[in-house]
Parts: sequence; C-alpha cells; structure tokens
Amino acid sequence: HYFRKPHPDVTVNMDKSEGRDARQTQPRQDSAGSLSGSSEGKTGSGSEGASGAAATTPSSTPGSTRSSSRSRSSSQVEPKLGSPSASASSSVSDSQENLQAQELKVLRDANSKLSQPDDPPLLPGEKLQAIAKDVTYLCPFMGPVRGVLSVTNYKLYFKGNNRDPPFIVDVPLGVVSRVEKVGGQSSRGENSYGLDVFCKDMRNLRFAHKQENHSRRLVFEKLQQYAFPVNNKLPFFAFEYKEKFSTNGWKVYSAVEEYKRLGLPNDAWRITKINENYEFCDTYPAVLSVPKAASDDDLRRVGVFRSRCRIPVLSWIHPESQATITRCSQPLVGVGGKRCRDDEKYLQLIMDANAQSHKLYIMDARPNVNAVANKAKGGGYESEDAYQNVELVFLDIHNIHVMRESLRKLRDMLYPSIDDHHWLSNLEATHWLEHIKLILAGAVRVADKVESHKTSVLVHCSDGWDRTAQLTALAMLMLDPFYRTIRGFELLIEKEWTTFGHKFATRLGHGDKNHADADRSPVFLQFIDCVWQISRQFPVALEFNEHFLVTVMDHAYSCLFGTFLGNAEEARHNEGVLQTTVSLWSYINDHLDNFRNPLYAAYSHQHVIFPVASLRRIELWKAYYIRWNPRMRPQEPLSQRNRELLELRAQLQKRVEELQQEVGTKKTTEGSPDSSPTQAVTVSV
Repeated sequence: HYFRKPHPDVTVNMDKSEGRDARQTQPRQDSAGSLSGSSEGKTGSGSEGASGAAATTPSSTPGSTRSSSRSRSSSQVEPKLGSPSASASSSVSDSQENLQAQELKVLRDANSKLSQPDDPPLLPGEKLQAIAKDVTYLCPFMGPVRGVLSVTNYKLYFKGNNRDPPFIVDVPLGVVSRVEKVGGQSSRGENSYGLDVFCKDMRNLRFAHKQENHSRRLVFEKLQQYAFPVNNKLPFFAFEYKEKFSTNGWKVYSAVEEYKRLGLPNDAWRITKINENYEFCDTYPAVLSVPKAASDDDLRRVGVFRSRCRIPVLSWIHPESQATITRCSQPLVGVGGKRCRDDEKYLQLIMDANAQSHKLYIMDARPNVNAVANKAKGGGYESEDAYQNVELVFLDIHNIHVMRESLRKLRDMLYPSIDDHHWLSNLEATHWLEHIKLILAGAVRVADKVESHKTSVLVHCSDGWDRTAQLTALAMLMLDPFYRTIRGFELLIEKEWTTFGHKFATRLGHGDKNHADADRSPVFLQFIDCVWQISRQFPVALEFNEHFLVTVMDHAYSCLFGTFLGNAEEARHNEGVLQTTVSLWSYINDHLDNFRNPLYAAYSHQHVIFPVASLRRIELWKAYYIRWNPRMRPQEPLSQRNRELLELRAQLQKRVEELQQEVGTKKTTEGSPDSSPTQAVTVSV
C-alpha cells in the first residue's frame, strides 16, 4: 500500500517551470520557519474547488493531478447518448458544470490581485492545488511575514510580500509529519486563527489566516491529501516526477558488479540466487554471497533458525587477508536455549573462509540486557558454548524507541529557541551525542578486528536492518576508500540500506499521517550524522561535502525520488520503482560540482581511517539540526566558497599537468643524441 501509481485516466502535467531550484528543500532566504502547516480552505463541493484553485495560475493545468476515488468511479461509466439515464446524467452534469464555473469565478476573483511572480516554481509533473493570499507566516526568528501560501501536489510554498531578496519557505510535503488547525470561529486575537505544520526535519511552521478570506479550509484539505498519500490511496509524487537527467542513477549499483569488484566469487565464497524471486527471504536482495561450501539446502536450514530468514551473508571482504564482514539477524534461541547444528556449522564455514584467523567475532549491536530480553520473544543471541572459536561482543546501542525519544528531546531543545545558558547540560540530557558515539565506536571495533586482527566479523541486532546497517556501512566506509567517493557512497547506501531491507517507508513515515507510529525512528539520520563526524575528523578523506549529506537526508523524506521508497528491494521491484521513478543519484551525478569536497585528496587516503569515537571529538551537526536558525548560519555562503576552491583546485591541477609535461619534454630533449655529454650525464644521475 506504500505504492500507488497514477490512475490511467489521470493526465500528468509535464509543464516545466523555471528551475531545478524547486527541487531544493532549503528556502532561499529564510527556512527558519517551522515545517508545520495545516490549512483549511473553502473548496465549494468535492474536488472541484481544487480544480478551481489550480486554474487560477497559468503555470498549471485545471484539475487535480490525482483525482479522488469518487471522481474516478464516476468518470469510468459513461451512459449511452439518447437513453433516459444519459439525459438525466446530462442535466446533472450541466448543473455541476454551472456550479463549478461559479466556484471557479469566486476563486479567480479572490486571487485576482495575485501576480504570476508569486506562483511557486513547478517541477515536471507538479501541479498547483491551492492558493491562499494575505497569509501571515509567524517566523520565530524574524517575526510575522505576510505573503502568499501555495500548495502543490509536491510542496508547500510561501512567498513574502514586498521583500528583496524574497522571503521564501519551500517545504516538500513528504517532510510534513502532521498538520493541525489553530483557533476557531470565536478566535479574536491577531494571528490566532490558522495552521500549524509539524515537520520531520527539526522545524515547525505556523501560518495565520484571516477568517473572512475563508482560505484555511482549502489549504488544510490539500495538505492532508497530498502530504499523506498512503492514507488517501494516492501515488507518491515520485511516480509523477518525470524530469530527465543525463545519467541514470539506477545503474549506480549492481550486486554482481560490486561482488566482482570485491574479487568474488573466489575459492571460499560463491554467488547464490536462492532469493532470486524473494521467496527465501522477502527482506533480502535477490543476489547474495555465501560460503562456497554451503549448499542452498544448507541455507534453507539455517534460515529456519534466523529471525525472518535473514541468514549470515557477506557484505565486504578484505582484498589481502580475506577477512570478511557478514550480516544477519538474531538466532531464534528462545528461553529454552535452542541450538541449531546447521547454523553452528554455517558460522564455522564463514570462519574457515578466512585462512588468516581461526576465530570469529560476533558483534551484537544491542545492550546485553536487551538481547537477554529478546529470548522471551523467541529471539536471543549465540552462546559461546555452542559456537566454537566464537567471541560474542555486545555494543550497547539502544533500540529504535530510545533513539526516537532522544531526537525528540534534541528537537525541543533546538527549535524554535535555544537556551544559551544551559546549552551543554540540555544537550547532554538528550543523550543524542552519546548514541552517535556508541554507533561510531561499534563500527570502529568492527573495522579494527577486520583490518588489524585479520579476523572475520559477523554483525547483527534483532532483525538486522537497523543497527546492523549502521555498523556494516560505517565499517566499510572506514576500510574501503572506494566508499569514500561520491559514487562509492551512493553504492554503499544502495547496498547496505535499500537492498538489505532497511524499512525506510516505516522508519521515516513516508506519506502516513500516523505521526505517533512507534516504528518511526531516526536510524538513517544517525548513520548520516556519523558520516559527517568522520568528515570532520578526516576533512580531506571524503570526496563529498556536507551539502551532499544534507541533500541525501532531505530527499530521504521528500519522496521526490524513488531511491528511498518502500521497505525492501522486493517491494520496489514489484512496483516498478526503477522503471517509473527517478533516482536521487541521477540528480546528484548531474550536478557533481555542487557536492564535491574541494579539499578531497584521494592520493593520500588510500588506506583505512579510524575516527576517534569519544565525546571530546563528537560534535552536534549544527548545519543540519540548527540550519533553520539564522543566527547559526555562516555569514559567508559555503556553497560559494566551495565553488571558488574547486575552481582554484582545477587551475592548480592544470598547472601541475603543464609542469609535468614540460619536465617530460625536457627529459626527452636532454636524453636525445644531440644533447651534450654533460647534459647526458646530468640526466642519468
């Protein structure tokens, strides 16, 4: 139900507007406004009000991009002309058309003073659904700003009046967590009647409407409709966004090609297609790498003993020592302490595949007490008595519920105001940096065992799709310099997160209005935060910059691209996401200069990096968590500085190449037969 494609009778508007800037989630002047907006506007009757609102602007076609189920059913059955039912339906249709025309005139009159420059820039497939003029945005930093509020099938867009540069708040609807009305008919105070929009990216927005304008209801209904497509049985905007890019981001990752890059298959590991049709494990990818000595029947027997059939499979192999990082879910030990000989033998095969060591480390991401508690639910952990030559280590990373509560505290601390006098104590009380430290420390331990001890490591948590992905992906980033390039990092996300079943739709609440869902959690955000921490400690080791990380995180919520839709590879495969949506990597790879780190020095970082996982080195990522506060922004735009540095770097690189060419030419000339004996001696020396 997370995927709903456009109805065949619905025409997708492919009008292209002024720019790809509409894709940016950061407002041009002040995004300090909170991302909360619920507005209620008068629609007349049914969906016709939406059509009228859309028709008031020349940049969109009349009618909603997505029609309601009621309008779909009525349009699919056409009575024959001349029949009694046809004449009856014709008279009804005429009256509806007259009513729609009247409503359209009212909406046009209400917006007659609205000039075209106030219209939001539209992406291909995006349509305007509602406009409300004379709305006041209650900015917590700059005070009230009057302007025009627009809602499309992709974003909420507010533009202030008479400001230069323009004051703009641009919020993808996928970022909206909930929308609430503020005040009622009896509200009398100024700005006491309007909408609150609560967002997933650390901000809330409040818009005040004038009761006499009757604009709140329409805005509220359109926000509820398009911000929560899952509840309204509508498609995500990603299925309607059809912009063309010169690169195909879906080709960034190929499991077979990545295994080849790692030197697989080899004498110890093979590629299996036991899950080709996702029948073996519906949350695993179709292509897996397993020990060569294990048959597919062995894998099936092991699957019975692992939660959700998520057996240990290979993520990464060291090119020299052949030590591996494998991942899985918890064993189904239960209170009775059940054993599985096939599972024990399988882990021995993983150990034997590494000739450098006769030991296997199992890194259980959970705290010990949580792993013990899971026994009561039928889960548990590996016993060192049952598994020979295995050492079990608990990494003390807390579960999704603890992380969600920690982020809530952090948000309350940072938005809309910050208590400077109690900054350190308030930050400590959120435990956010402590959680980041534990995740980073766990990944360092995994990387250290593989690199320094040449020992294979098996990583799991409970189901193996949250904390496990954090640990394996971070450890691989530390171990393999390829993953520290832009393309390599894109591949890493596809490999360890999207294909191995991290539940993006559930954890981020894509298109679902149930904002209190207990399964939501900032697991992926913590991973991106950890990558940023690494970039702070190794500023020249990563090819991508901070803007790249912010963009990835923003579009994990936006639902503009298909990259993060769904909960597993199977769901994306069944719904044709790769064929009908655009990949985020297509956009990024078409604008690489915006995301390059000008300090990146690939030649000096072809080795393992070990960040210091200590609270004295862990920082709060202000450019993400507090970016909406104008006081926290750098006075000089970082993007401009990056462009200048990239240009300077290109000039210096060109000069180096010219000098190298001159040196080569000089050596060739000096070594020729026409050169003097002295020159020849000098060159030979």
